[in-house]
Amino acid sequence: MPFPEPFYSWRPHPWHGVAAGPEPPEIVLAYVEITPFDLVKYEIDKVNGFLRVDRPQRTSAQPPSLYGFIPRTLCGRRVGAHTPGAKQGDGDPLDICVLSERPITAREILVKAKVIGGLAMLDGEDADDKIVAVLTSDFVWGEVDDLAQLPTVLVERLRHYFSTYKLLPNQTPTTIMPYDKHHAHLVVTAAMADYDELYGGPLAS
Repeated sequence: MPFPEPFYSWRPHPWHGVAAGPEPPEIVLAYVEITPFDLVKYEIDKVNGFLRVDRPQRTSAQPPSLYGFIPRTLCGRRVGAHTPGAKQGDGDPLDICVLSERPITAREILVKAKVIGGLAMLDGEDADDKIVAVLTSDFVWGEVDDLAQLPTVLVERLRHYFSTYKLLPNQTPTTIMPYDKHHAHLVVTAAMADYDELYGGPLAS
């Protein structure tokens, strides 16, 4: 017996089939790959859209926030131009960290987030920016409008995590420089343009 009509619908690919957000670059959607409770790094499979195990975390450090990417973005040449020393972007979707007061333990979900700043990071000669955002409906962090308004220790935790999460013995931690909301908006806009150049224009309705 054939399935009813709704069973023939397909889940959109999290990178290509979901809009970047309702009001990008200010308000974006974040697809969550990792939660603050994960000691394993999960990553989207770019071909099929499933979440896969990338690697166990080498250190005991856990992500300080939800971590994932903004759909329909790409770190290409435009993103690379915003990072001193970078020749290009790293070719991945634009990473994003989303702060939430209440624990969110689920992965493979979409959250609406307000962009407040970011972290400039180099992976070799590639830009590997981390946008920092707050959950739009959050009762504690939702009123934060810029990275400078966050507690210093929270920004330090984000910087420490990303400077050491790929670190091997005898390596020097990666230098990470925070930036403000205005610069973050430029990076998000650049990543959307890089995506459109490679994969095409706006999502069909």
